[in-house]
Amino acid sequence: MRISDRYIGRQVLIGTLYAVLVLGLVLVLGNLFRQIQPLLVDQGAPPALVLRFVISVLPLSLMYTIPWGFLSAVLLVFRKLSSNQEITSFRVAGLSLVRLSVPVFVIGALLSALSLWLNLKVVPNSKADMFQLVYEQASRDPDSLLKPGVVQGDFGGDDLKKLLIEGKSGNWVEGFNLYLLPSSKDGSGEVTFVHAKRAALSVQQGKSQLRVKLENAYFETTNEKGEVESAFAGYAEPIVIDLKNPGDKKPKANSMSNEEIRHEIATNPTMTASRKVKMQTEITTRYSLSMACLAFAFVAVPLGLQTRRRDTSFGLVISMLIGTAYFVFVMLADNFKTNSAATMVLWAPNVVCVLLGLFLFRKARFK
Repeated sequence: MRISDRYIGRQVLIGTLYAVLVLGLVLVLGNLFRQIQPLLVDQGAPPALVLRFVISVLPLSLMYTIPWGFLSAVLLVFRKLSSNQEITSFRVAGLSLVRLSVPVFVIGALLSALSLWLNLKVVPNSKADMFQLVYEQASRDPDSLLKPGVVQGDFGGDDLKKLLIEGKSGNWVEGFNLYLLPSSKDGSGEVTFVHAKRAALSVQQGKSQLRVKLENAYFETTNEKGEVESAFAGYAEPIVIDLKNPGDKKPKANSMSNEEIRHEIATNPTMTASRKVKMQTEITTRYSLSMACLAFAFVAVPLGLQTRRRDTSFGLVISMLIGTAYFVFVMLADNFKTNSAATMVLWAPNVVCVLLGLFLFRKARFK
């Protein structure tokens, strides 16, 4: 291994690690935490649940931050080499641009292999774990996800349920309020309101049901005609609420392994054509995204050489543009109704990067 290989390879690796860390923390995790703020912050989820969520989310962020970070690192490293005239020094020493780029392609290939392993083995399991986290926490400690004064909803069954508590005291919740709303689109059906001075919550594991013991309870039901019926009870036990267990539902394609997806396609005769295309597209997406690092290696090296010392932000700007365009193509694939069209769109960014990179490499040889 030449000194130039170690020199360039070390800078690209360090730059990639730094870029992945920054992108992961600032862009990806920041956006995800903003989306789940009602669960993790507003509802006061316990720190253990937050930590498990972060661990589950990290592989998902790496799907995008590894290629993007590698692209940014190569652009910045070769911009620096070009602006400091180090590329000229290497060429005077008899090293061609292609030879100088060997460590970049090696690192790109290794990162693509890492991305492939993540996309095929780790990411599907992480997505499945994310869907299961809240249910498991609710099963272990039902009132841990309830924050006084915050309305909770969409936590189980076919009916629309809204739950509000006013406080907590030991193993009891104070001021328990439950609203059972009609699930029909026209809003027709009975509306039930339950209030209790305090309530104890427990989960029946085998049936995925939340059981509620009420004290000093008031029940009010309004039927479709607007007639109101009410009742009082010193004690009421049990009030049963069905919980949504993600394990009981058919898993989404992005939380299934490739083998599970292929088996589902082959053995499910009732699967619609659109769902079949989406499941096949999920497999293609995993392979095409995994090759992004290697494809970016072709285009990043010659683009990095186009800058000069005064263009300090060029690498970051161009990496944002290329990365955004690349991932836009990936998102567009979901809109196609045939597997062949989606496959072409998913692989198009990799092909374009390679062809454009070969063209730019050829131009850079004569500069």
